[in-house]
Amino acid sequence: MNKIGKILSGLLIVFCLNLFSFSAAQTVIYNPNSKIYHNTSCAAGNRCKSCVKTEKAEAVKKGARACKTCKG
Repeated sequence: MNKIGKILSGLLIVFCLNLFSFSAAQTVIYNPNSKIYHNTSCAAGNRCKSCVKTEKAEAVKKGARACKTCKG
C-alpha cells in the first residue's frame, strides 16, 4: 500500500469512528418537575417517581441540567 493509500485508509477509519460516536444517543432519566437529568445508573434517578427515560438532547432542549451527583 502506498503512502496516499495509507493516509486515505486512516482518514476513512477516523471518519467512521466519528460517525458512530455521533449516532449513539445517550439515554438519561429526566425529572420534569425539577428539570434535572440523571445517568441511568444514578440512585437518585432510579428512586424518582415522576422521572421518565428520554434522550439527553431532548432533556437539555427542555431546559434541564445535569444531576450534581452523577453528572448526568
